[in-house]
Amino acid sequence: MNRFVLLLLVLLGQSSLVNASPQCLNRAGQNLAIDNNSTLSMEQTTPNQYTTQAHVVGVISDIYPDHNGHQHFAISFTGVTGGIEVVYNAGFGDLPDLNIGMTVEACGEYITSNAATAQYPASPMGAIIHWVHKNPNQGAGAHPSGYLVINGVLCGQDVGGGSRPQAFNFL
Repeated sequence: MNRFVLLLLVLLGQSSLVNASPQCLNRAGQNLAIDNNSTLSMEQTTPNQYTTQAHVVGVISDIYPDHNGHQHFAISFTGVTGGIEVVYNAGFGDLPDLNIGMTVEACGEYITSNAATAQYPASPMGAIIHWVHKNPNQGAGAHPSGYLVINGVLCGQDVGGGSRPQAFNFL
């Protein structure tokens, strides 16, 4: 009986680690909670090219053509009406095959993108989140590292690029 209870406690204790995400940090090193409402508010109230860190969750609602080694797709936010375009640098590892309806958690740099600039077109979603990958060049003024979790698969952590992501499971 004692072995059974011990095994059960070990399994229950480890279950909290399954599908846990890395910390999403802002430029001051503080943890950002998932906040779709604030991100949606920024899309509606900030000027074009406004930037900050964001942490959002939603489901893939559209997949756009790849552009210059970057994969583009839209997520619709969970719990509120709205969404954001995700821009992922494929040099930081492959993504799973993307499909409409997949769940996505994104941590990265938010940019209001409601008008074209000399370098980039406006986002069809009005805003993007990029730098959703590990930053190999940490230091003063560097972008904080970000990540994607797509259907439980941690992505964007392969600094060398080119490997298939693995299921995000600490067990």
